[in-house]
Amino acid sequence: MKICVVGLGYVGLPLYIELSKEFEEVLGFDISEKRVKQLRKKIDSTNEVNENELASTSVLFTSNPKDLSNYNFFIVCVPTPINESKDPDLGPLIKASETVGEFMPKSSIVVFESTVFPGATEDFCVPVLESKSGFIHKKDFNVGYSPERINPGDKERTIRKIKKIVSGDTDDSLKVISKIYSKIIDAGIVKAKSIKAAEAAKVLENTQRDINIGLMNEFSNICNSLELNTKEVLDLASTKWNFLNFFPGLVGGHCIGVDPYYLSYIAKKEGIDPKMILSARETNDNVPSQIIKQIKLKLEEKEITFNQIKICFFGVTFKENVPDTRNSLALNLAYKLKEEGFDLMICDPNVKDDIPEIKINSFSEVENEKFDILIIAVPHKQIISKDKDWFLGLLKEKSLLVDIYGAIDGLKSDFSL
Repeated sequence: MKICVVGLGYVGLPLYIELSKEFEEVLGFDISEKRVKQLRKKIDSTNEVNENELASTSVLFTSNPKDLSNYNFFIVCVPTPINESKDPDLGPLIKASETVGEFMPKSSIVVFESTVFPGATEDFCVPVLESKSGFIHKKDFNVGYSPERINPGDKERTIRKIKKIVSGDTDDSLKVISKIYSKIIDAGIVKAKSIKAAEAAKVLENTQRDINIGLMNEFSNICNSLELNTKEVLDLASTKWNFLNFFPGLVGGHCIGVDPYYLSYIAKKEGIDPKMILSARETNDNVPSQIIKQIKLKLEEKEITFNQIKICFFGVTFKENVPDTRNSLALNLAYKLKEEGFDLMICDPNVKDDIPEIKINSFSEVENEKFDILIIAVPHKQIISKDKDWFLGLLKEKSLLVDIYGAIDGLKSDFSL
């Protein structure tokens, strides 16, 4: 089998690198010419792969879909976002299926890694592949599903160390898919009995996390109302052997903040009301508003006037140690504070370019200012490596300090989740 990875984002690129180590010729395809040009220059803007890793492989990247005709094993790693109505947006997945279908030769296998609701691969992708290729499913080509489990920014739990679920539309295709993935997965291959089961497992993984974090965010609201320290209470509760260690937080990104909507979508289609799933989503999406509510209360307690309040805001990516601001609740919080009339100066060492309506400042630039409020929203390693005195030096004598995750050692926060 000659392998082509379709989509070279934070999922597809690390997968491509590992496959390139084990197979003679692997093609990386992305519709973005800019992305392909960067990768050819050994530059990865997602920071998932470093320059040495790119240099150590037989780099073969393209944005020309015609190049796909030389390959017969395709792994599709494209985004599956939601639209403004919070329904699944299969647009990128359908487009990728059209591209593969148009150029794949007979006897190809197409494996999808993008998170979808159960049934999407066979009900949506297969018809597109058939239509574009003129081939017949299971006669002229096969499909499989192997959900991605990449944790952006995590340098410990890498692809090889994470168990891999694989599924195929026939026993024979499953054998081929398993054999290929087993070359790059040291943790082990888990064979699902059906594609739909593998799809369901993936969407459940992130929905479970979302619901548990939603509970913690709701509990945090209760603790703040009762003037209790949430972390202290969680530490006490965690002394019981079967307590699950989830924590409150800003739930954004492309997985936990999105995948539950895929599960709730198919639930509604089946006549099931996904109350718990959507309730957790609403709770987690509302965290920025809850933080602003607490900030206003603390400002009143400290008798800090609402006129000309200046905020130093650290971190706007969707999680720590990544450069990605898409679907970021930290960024959402920053925008909401601006809408409330606060004057923000934003610093994020992982974000290289300015964001619409927001200028990104360096550490040296914020050091020249004094602030009424300091908010540590995303605990990047460059941020939490600063000592408490550095942060205190940024504040006016009468001020408010908000370390959302309590990430800075010895720093007494006026409010944390």
